[in-house]
Amino acid sequence: MEPLELQFSVDCAPERAFETWAERTSLWWPSGHSVSAEPGLAVIFEPRPGGRIYERTPRGEEHDWGEVLEWEPPRRLSYLWHLRFDRADATEVEISFAAAGEQTTVTIVHRGWERLGAKGAERRERNRKGWAGVFEAYRATCAMPLQ
Repeated sequence: MEPLELQFSVDCAPERAFETWAERTSLWWPSGHSVSAEPGLAVIFEPRPGGRIYERTPRGEEHDWGEVLEWEPPRRLSYLWHLRFDRADATEVEISFAAAGEQTTVTIVHRGWERLGAKGAERRERNRKGWAGVFEAYRATCAMPLQ
């Protein structure tokens, strides 16, 4: 099954784009795209291969979303992704950040659908719609002044 391949631009340098994706995720990730759906949750990427990706609710509950495979700031990040699913059903997300003048081109390749058997096509389509639902908030956060 073909990977999802998505590409868009943000108004910042690759360093800022990577940081916003992996270290400031809580500022732009919609709570409805989480396990708890609680406002005010924190999204954490542990910055190393083997690091956890998880949400922490305001009450301190943690829910695993994935595992970092490669951490190469500011140009590349890849991880296993199993938000709301068992780790055995993880897919792989690879994100690259490339300078394009005063902007950064962000490329997402989301693969591994074939491992899901009959569920793969439906999960792929759900993720295609899900990614489309986060881009604008990510773009806006990239453009915000650092605080």
